[in-house]
Amino acid sequence: MKGELHDAEVRPPVAVLFGRAGRTGGEDVLDELAGLAEAADVGVAGRLVQSLQRPLSATYIGSGKVEELRDLVKACHAELVLADVDLSPAQARNLTKAVGVRVVDRSELIMDIFARRARTAQAKLQVELAQLKYMLPRLRGQWVHLDRYRGGGVGTRGPGEKQLETDRRLVNKRIGDLQARLEVYERRTQLNLAGRSSARKVALAGYTNTGKSTLFNRLTGADRLAVNRLFATLDTRTRKWPVPGCEELILSDTVGFVASLPHHLVASFHATLEEVVEADLVLHIVDASGPHVRESMEAVMTTLKDIGAADIETLCVFNKVDLIADTMELQALLNAHPGAVVISARTGQGLEDLSSRVAAFFVSQTQVFQITIPIERGRALALAGELGELISSDADTQCVRVCLRVEESRIARLKAWAASEGLLLEPARIEDGAANSGD
Repeated sequence: MKGELHDAEVRPPVAVLFGRAGRTGGEDVLDELAGLAEAADVGVAGRLVQSLQRPLSATYIGSGKVEELRDLVKACHAELVLADVDLSPAQARNLTKAVGVRVVDRSELIMDIFARRARTAQAKLQVELAQLKYMLPRLRGQWVHLDRYRGGGVGTRGPGEKQLETDRRLVNKRIGDLQARLEVYERRTQLNLAGRSSARKVALAGYTNTGKSTLFNRLTGADRLAVNRLFATLDTRTRKWPVPGCEELILSDTVGFVASLPHHLVASFHATLEEVVEADLVLHIVDASGPHVRESMEAVMTTLKDIGAADIETLCVFNKVDLIADTMELQALLNAHPGAVVISARTGQGLEDLSSRVAAFFVSQTQVFQITIPIERGRALALAGELGELISSDADTQCVRVCLRVEESRIARLKAWAASEGLLLEPARIEDGAANSGD
């Protein structure tokens, strides 16, 4: 008997899903919501979909569907309803009252998953901030049971309203405290980025569960948690990525995106997403074997725009190609996205091509110069090496001719330094440097 009671206690809650047809189309419209439910340790007992021209202000879905949803909840003995949409506070309250169990919308579910996955102090603060901002406009519904105590005139407000005001004040104070603490993390992130200003920065971005962490581990030799579940990664990890032809390149693995990512979460995770905003190149990792490739890519691009990273150079990387049996399907993706790289982070397929493409990108962002330095000015030779990447050098009894590859951001500094030192600086071709190499 004790064993049976224990099993009942640990049994995950059971939910009914409902959504609006047309967001992703087809009978699998609620598949992603089911995946989110699984990530939140919630079982799925039933599904309900309605085609709507526009949501109803009171209950989002029509009255007939509300009754159908209530009957489905009873038939499935569900303890929860998960909505694949964002509900207003009034819609959530009205639906909860109508179906008899708590109704949780998409944003609240995603924030719950983030709360479960948060491991670092920063991630926990970011999730709590997002949850409190989400909760604030919904506080009023928490105290409707005290309405009967309210008075009828000025100065006779009942304890329900007083409690609501107290809660709002406490929540707003906590929000202010969290924002102040997160500003410390943001300043730390900015300092870290400033300290890596000379390095080439690449960020992995993409829909959740597309294999970013597996790829990160492959490329950097890290042991980042990489499991087949939504939102396994919530904080940013940065490591050196040894790419032939690229000196000092760092790679960042970031939190995965999802369609309709709650804006409170995007705002709260600003410091974490700063690695993407400050990157020189974003690798958009796409699960090529997924059922909704186009929709997931659009969701990622929307989020990149929301965080201010839309103008950063982006390279599309189709991952998990080892899971695609139909070569025509893969070719159709490549035709729709010319220039994309095809890889499998699990097997290592295509990783050399990816490295070559990244190296080629950074080479394209540089210019090559030849600088002539008198042989006795060894310090000037050392400083030149700090301003650019040494390609080749050639010396005689009087001077050293050095060929440097210089990033666009450093060209003005190199020219100013050369002019102040009275050194001859002129554009060069890489072939010139190779021809003059002392090797």
